[in-house]
Amino acid sequence: MSDTGERPPVRVFSRRLAVLMDDLVQIPGTKQGIGLDAVIGLVPGVGDLLGSGISGAIMYDAVRARVPVPVLARMAWNLLLDALLGLVPFAGDLLDVAHRANRRNYRLLEQAVAANPDPDPPTAGYLAAAIALTVLPLLVVVGIGILTLVLLVRWISG
Repeated sequence: MSDTGERPPVRVFSRRLAVLMDDLVQIPGTKQGIGLDAVIGLVPGVGDLLGSGISGAIMYDAVRARVPVPVLARMAWNLLLDALLGLVPFAGDLLDVAHRANRRNYRLLEQAVAANPDPDPPTAGYLAAAIALTVLPLLVVVGIGILTLVLLVRWISG
């Protein structure tokens, strides 16, 4: 945090993205929000792929903020779990709304930055681990998306 109390741009972007993806509109009569992730997740294969790609931006910001590798691993797990939940038709979308991977990852980012606001410069090992933890979940989600689309086309074509 700067002397003026302003938030670093990385965290502002991630906060806005988490709200957009998980809490854009409050469900009337509840304290539960729903975001773009749940809506685009309704499109089999492509929705989860697109949602995970957008959600990966919070991971990218976490790497830029030099969040510790164990925290990046937790964030990657949240993205993978989000994608796996999306595989279950309809029920998975409801579970996805409850899981809120983007909000969870934003909180992890906030906590890590608060715990170490002035991290050391990244080492080659950190960069390798960070790239693996950021790219690997996205590659897995791409594979899941492609598999879902292939199975859907086979099911439709009979």
